[in-house]
Amino acid sequence: MSEISAGDAMATAASTVGWRRAGVAGAAIGVIAAGAAAGVAVERLTVGRGMRKRARLALDATGPYGSLRGMPGRATADDGTELYYEIDEVEPGGGTGTDGTPPGNGAGPRRRRLFGRKAPAPVTVVFSHGYCLSQDSWHFQRAALRGLVRTVHWDQRSHGRSERGRAQAQGVHVGIDQLGRDLKAVIDAAAPEGPLVLVGHSMGGMTMMALADQYPALMRDRVVAVAFVGTSSGKLGEVSFGLPVAGVNAVRRVLPGVLRALGSQAELVERGRRATADLFAGLIKRYSFGSRDVDPAVERFAERLIESTPIDVVAEFYPAFTEHDKSAALPLFLDVPVLILAGDKDLVTPSSHSEAIADRLPDAELVIVPDAGHLVMLEHPETVTDRLADLLVRAGAVPESSNVGGHGSTAQQPGGR
Repeated sequence: MSEISAGDAMATAASTVGWRRAGVAGAAIGVIAAGAAAGVAVERLTVGRGMRKRARLALDATGPYGSLRGMPGRATADDGTELYYEIDEVEPGGGTGTDGTPPGNGAGPRRRRLFGRKAPAPVTVVFSHGYCLSQDSWHFQRAALRGLVRTVHWDQRSHGRSERGRAQAQGVHVGIDQLGRDLKAVIDAAAPEGPLVLVGHSMGGMTMMALADQYPALMRDRVVAVAFVGTSSGKLGEVSFGLPVAGVNAVRRVLPGVLRALGSQAELVERGRRATADLFAGLIKRYSFGSRDVDPAVERFAERLIESTPIDVVAEFYPAFTEHDKSAALPLFLDVPVLILAGDKDLVTPSSHSEAIADRLPDAELVIVPDAGHLVMLEHPETVTDRLADLLVRAGAVPESSNVGGHGSTAQQPGGR
């Protein structure tokens, strides 16, 4: 998603880097931008730049999205990278505190003692986010589930509050297998015992596949349910992004090199991003959402999530997706309840990729959400939360009588909970 928008600053960077193929790259990436740019051009005729900037600031101030916080922690990946996570605990007879910490001194979860023995560990739901996002992309589901089930939300390496990948700083290629090992490190630190429910969006779902592939015993012994949201098990190099074949083939040829060059001129590109904020917002809307009536505050929230990912991080992650192929790992999920959910207008990981996963997992529940794009959990939060709640009931993570909120807006929760 954000890797496409990086092309908006390419013309500026080209003069500094001196690409001989800048014209070809600009034309190819321009194909993607054209549809969004047309709508932005109309807006510019009627709304002044200053007014648009004030509107973005107003949406930032009024939108409560991404404000939920839990008990913080850090896990250490196998290359030394520190991975940030947060836990929303559930206490017997009580909920989470207003700051996300459990009642008491905040030193950790208290457990009831039964005849001198520790009570069984609760089910933990681990949420993994997608490319160019952060743990806050699960805002609505997190709000709805608070107080009902123990959850862990983490930021993938180089995203959100996690440290920039140390191996990548040394030039080591980042791959989906590395992300699977990162998830294992987070589980070891934040949920070392007890049943697990794994929930992943886009790159997060791929991360879960890599986890299963490398740690099949963990899948067998602890995972009790899985949810794949807008993700893929492979063949992402064939995705057209809604473009004509000629256009997308041109993009595929030049985009990796363009991103590498852009990543080497990160400061210049970030200035270009800011200068083309309107076009950037139009691209995000096109590739994130499938319906026309998305809450403007949600649109702006998605924009903030994506624009916070530095261009050099965008560049170093992109090649991993064309190499990703975890179809052979899917049978490891056959023995647990599985939810597969996607938007029918997803241009980034099309719903056909979810259908392909379902073909390998015939007992899974497949949900294709109408008028939904790639960020389906933000665009149609009630639908995603409803199906996720049903999965948790089937897995025994929450009682069937649990009252899961419709979409968990923070506006309904005093104290930012």
